[in-house]
Amino acid sequence: MDKRLLDILVCPVTKGKLIKKDNELWSTQAALAYPIKDGIPVMLEDEARALKLEEIEALAK
Repeated sequence: MDKRLLDILVCPVTKGKLIKKDNELWSTQAALAYPIKDGIPVMLEDEARALKLEEIEALAK
């Protein structure tokens, strides 16, 4: 995924910053992980999975 694209994308729920983690874009504020399918981020809340508290805490370390 292009870094320039990551720089302009925001979480559709919180409008906050996203973090690329494996094949997902994480919004720690919304506790959601948006999938990246075939190099294209799927920025739909219904397609996102809920992040576990442990995942968010591990990222903060």
